[in-house]
Amino acid sequence: MTQTPVSLNSMHISLRQAAPADFPVILDLLGRCGLHTGSATLEGSTYWIAQLDGVPGGCIGLEHGEGVSLIRSTAVVPEARSQGLGRALVLSALTQASLRGDHTVYLFSSEAGDYWKRFGFEPSTVQAVGEALPGASQVRSGFDRGWIHDEQVWQRSLNQAGGETGT
Repeated sequence: MTQTPVSLNSMHISLRQAAPADFPVILDLLGRCGLHTGSATLEGSTYWIAQLDGVPGGCIGLEHGEGVSLIRSTAVVPEARSQGLGRALVLSALTQASLRGDHTVYLFSSEAGDYWKRFGFEPSTVQAVGEALPGASQVRSGFDRGWIHDEQVWQRSLNQAGGETGT
């Protein structure tokens, strides 16, 4: 049965920081969007959930390092895409990274580079993210399982003086 997408203009959108009890919801959202969940962890991470009329519609996570973070687990369910929900999640993560004093944020994305460029991300290297976040679950998984060299790494410097995170 095909569902007709509901206009987000008529829906209430809210973002909230995920609690540990929300981890199954995050895993479900990632699975519904076809993303891997094997290295997703709450340890050393912060996640946010976007809700549409009280129903989870997207998520994003930050794995924290020393002065740096890694954006991971960015997902928006298909029926909620292209409505600004992903942008709200990304800006929330960038704001949190800035508030915690991070100078750089990294992420992996081989397919959505143009999307991340809109937020000021630039291509980086596996070496850079490996040195910056050697303990991050997703980075360790990439090296242990060998997929990291097939991924495009992106990074964004954060303006600490003005605290700006948007573009």
